[in-house]
Amino acid sequence: MRLRWLLACFMALLLSGCGYNQFQQLDEQTNAAWAEVLNQYQRRADLVPNLVNTVKGEANFEQETLTRVVEARAKATSVQVTPETLNDPQALQRFQQAQGELSSALSRLLVVSERYPNLRANQGFQDLRVQLEGTENRITVARNRYIKAVQEYNVLARSFPSNLTAMVFGYKPKANFTVQNEAEISRPPTVDFGTNPARPAPTAPTAPALPASPASR
Repeated sequence: MRLRWLLACFMALLLSGCGYNQFQQLDEQTNAAWAEVLNQYQRRADLVPNLVNTVKGEANFEQETLTRVVEARAKATSVQVTPETLNDPQALQRFQQAQGELSSALSRLLVVSERYPNLRANQGFQDLRVQLEGTENRITVARNRYIKAVQEYNVLARSFPSNLTAMVFGYKPKANFTVQNEAEISRPPTVDFGTNPARPAPTAPTAPALPASPASR
């Protein structure tokens, strides 16, 4: 009995020293951070229908802009997210791309709405706009927390001797948001208001030639 107790203590110390407990902690931390990312993206998706319906009430609003928002939302919400997504770089990239397209479409919608005074004066639209901007900020915070959590986990999974524990128990490095995708998500859309090119400045009229003097005749 005493031998079993000593063996159990030895195994506990061995697992603790090789990073097993830390893997459990960081794995739960990354899962919680990822859940918050999904929560904030879902919050944004829930705001889109009300925003679109409000904008539809504005006469002559650009239909193409609304269509892009609706299609981007449908694509973003159709991407299946499973626990395996965190370990699949390609699946995470598809998720990022879909969310990035929705971000771009919403940015375009807000820019175009500035051309319509009735929308700017619509309190319901302005409230939705404030909620959307706040959600975008929450998404950024949640995404950055996830990036940090995954970084800590991956460092442990690749460092010695904890990498041996990762090999034994199957703790593989997790996929993360890439710098390129982050830059793409944050880039505002290019808007061309169709300004007329500058006209060339008129040339100054030439002075009439003076008649020749008698001496030169």
